[in-house]
Amino acid sequence: MKQRRENNEFSERLAAREAELKELFFGLYHNDAKAYGYFLDMLRRSYEARPEALRALDRERLARPDWYKGHSLVGMLMYVNAFAGTLAGVREKLGYLEDTGVNYLHLMPLLESPAGRSDGGYAVADFRKVQPELGTMADLAALADDCHARGIAVCLDFVMNHTSEDHEWARRARAGDRACQERYFFYDDWSVPNEFEKNVPQVFPTTAPGNFSWCAEAGKVVMTTFYPYQWDLNYANPTVFNDMTENMLYLCNQGVDIIRLDAVPYIWKELGTNCRNLPQVHTLVRMMRIVCEIVCPGTLLLGEVVMEPSKVVPYFGSVDKPECHLLYNVTTMASTWHTVATKNVSLLRHQLGQVFALPGEYTFLNYLRCHDDIGWGLDYDYLDRFGMQQIPHKKFLNDYLTGKWPGSPARGELYNDDPRLGDARLCGTTASLCGVESARAEADEARLDWALRLDLMLHAYMFTLSGIPVLYSGDEIAQENDYSYHDDPLKAADSRYLHRGNMNWQAAELRHDETTPEGRLFAGIRQLETLRAEHRVFDGTADVWIVDTRDDSVLGIGRYCRGEKLLALFNFGEQERCVSVSELGDYTDLLSGEAVDKYSISVPSGGFCWLLCDFGEEET
Repeated sequence: MKQRRENNEFSERLAAREAELKELFFGLYHNDAKAYGYFLDMLRRSYEARPEALRALDRERLARPDWYKGHSLVGMLMYVNAFAGTLAGVREKLGYLEDTGVNYLHLMPLLESPAGRSDGGYAVADFRKVQPELGTMADLAALADDCHARGIAVCLDFVMNHTSEDHEWARRARAGDRACQERYFFYDDWSVPNEFEKNVPQVFPTTAPGNFSWCAEAGKVVMTTFYPYQWDLNYANPTVFNDMTENMLYLCNQGVDIIRLDAVPYIWKELGTNCRNLPQVHTLVRMMRIVCEIVCPGTLLLGEVVMEPSKVVPYFGSVDKPECHLLYNVTTMASTWHTVATKNVSLLRHQLGQVFALPGEYTFLNYLRCHDDIGWGLDYDYLDRFGMQQIPHKKFLNDYLTGKWPGSPARGELYNDDPRLGDARLCGTTASLCGVESARAEADEARLDWALRLDLMLHAYMFTLSGIPVLYSGDEIAQENDYSYHDDPLKAADSRYLHRGNMNWQAAELRHDETTPEGRLFAGIRQLETLRAEHRVFDGTADVWIVDTRDDSVLGIGRYCRGEKLLALFNFGEQERCVSVSELGDYTDLLSGEAVDKYSISVPSGGFCWLLCDFGEEET
């Protein structure tokens, strides 16, 4: 009886979606019925291999499909080795994660990849194996089980644009296997690659120039958009799509709840284009969404689209034909650090106004920093109105946030610096970029107080935005830059390791001691998390708008949901500001519980206010 129910479950889901799925597959792969037949068989195999506990979780989430859209999720991003050494070590630290209020755990790439040629784990040699020093696939499944028992969802990167040159397909391609060469982009000479190069931008022009590499063993040229050891997959070949989709479902069946589609805009290549955001990419993502709805409907797709909003938003798809469940709020992150440096909120107001105008069903991940660098993809047409030209402004931002600008408390390092173009990106932990590191080094208590206040304010601002806030592991205890990477020959050339240091567990022991910087920040963040979870005004369905503070140093955000209204004020300026707002209602400071005069609100430098007005009982 149970087996019949399960077969009916799969068949019913497939029947409800197959017409569109077949149309998309046949349209992309030229009516290849054999490939499509294999594809459907693979979906059934993947469903049958799915553990019953995960099927039960699927059913729970289907019963409440907006489970990820409320205001209770708080994420944390971490490298397994940096946080706890191994997957088993992470299991032992789940109590700490619960203590931080985290219920969404993003494990950075942990699949098998070659040492020194992995780009931080993004050159996968085997999609079915964990990097041996981190554990095994059984360890990953056990961790996921423990997380689910504690109400924690697990996110994992799925690197779908390319494989490592050590992957089995690549090894066989090097040896002359024609079928495996057709899984990549191989060319007998440089004529076609040179045509591609006329239109395709370079991702890393200083560290990995060009989009192609010579493969001496095969005697051919191979496409390598990111690094020479990362070979681009050819999704025009249905075998690639079929096998990579099966790899994705294999990871889902280990208990992964959120699949982060890495570098998704790059996955379709076509001569004569820039090979970014092509229509076929959206066809592939839509098919992957349908696949998940059939096989593992409790799974979410998170798209990594590190581009301007006009390029990001289409990856949500449409209401009728959705693609990704979640996307990164990339431009907001960069605009935030611009605001820290300039002390002027004009750009941030402008950019957030665009985000707030988007449909409410869109769910973004909000973050202050990630594993990568901070790239300055700002709205320079808007900044030009204020005399901020792109190259000199980028230099100012980098000078300020690396501490070279006079009086700057920030401590960061440049990444992929290109002096020829006057361009570079930025690395650093949140605490170090806020000035905690420099204040501690100089034993300046007043500056330390200000830096911690700024750090907490930035987290409060992140928690104010609709979507899912994600902390980087260590940020909750004001962890500083780790300069030891300079001494590691495998890391020294990559400044991103500055903010990928090992978790400081000795410092973490101080998290409940509010006389320490670690304890002060930890307690502040936990209070924000608790308030956010308790108040419906933070729900993803809330109306959100920019509040006019009449002060270019102070950002104002308003939220309203079912009888609750929040005014959030953030002072990026160097002086305390007195703000008057003309919003309806009487307000109470949400943190202190004290009544506030809305016509005279004092916001300290680097500080914030959360002001709540409750209009009565919750509206239905």
